Amino acid sequence: MTTATQHHNNDVREHILATGQRIMAGKGFSAVGLNEILKDAGVPKGSFYHYFGSKEAFGVGMLERYFEDYLADLDRALSQPGHNMAQRLMNYWQLWRESQSFSDCQGKCLAVKLGAEVADLSDTMRLTLLAGTAGIISRLAQALETGVAEGSLTIDDTPRTVAESLYQLWLGASVMVKIVRNMSPFDSAMATTQKIIHIL
Repeated sequence: MTTATQHHNNDVREHILATGQRIMAGKGFSAVGLNEILKDAGVPKGSFYHYFGSKEAFGVGMLERYFEDYLADLDRALSQPGHNMAQRLMNYWQLWRESQSFSDCQGKCLAVKLGAEVADLSDTMRLTLLAGTAGIISRLAQALETGVAEGSLTIDDTPRTVAESLYQLWLGASVMVKIVRNMSPFDSAMATTQKIIHIL
């Protein structure tokens, strides 16, 4: 296979994944058929099976792509120059609040949208979600440990336990935002976060 062909195949696969992520972030996994994705992407149905063996395999690829991008964004947020770790963490949650809008997340809230649904549908997708969320929690735990060491914050439990609690808090708030159709759950989550992370 030539390098040009490899690039073309990667571009087409990426285009299908991006299109599916955008559509499924709005409608969910089960409600979206392959035909809708492929029509929107402008890709023949036969080509789909060149890249993905099934809709489930597509779902795994989409979640892997989502978490890869998410973790890269998180790494950037937690290494912002000119800020201590407490400030970086609070900036991260502020960005979460701004990007996880109940009205239009544009694919940014895929874990929130699909988490409960696909975890029940497919163990393979559940394990992909588990790996992705574990990566987020691990980075938050490391950031909290760094914040304690540098003296920008204090916590009342282990970094890992606090990271898990904070991620679950914000994940739950994201679901509630969709239910109540306003941002008040994020306001509550931010207030609780500030109580958990004692910023010095």
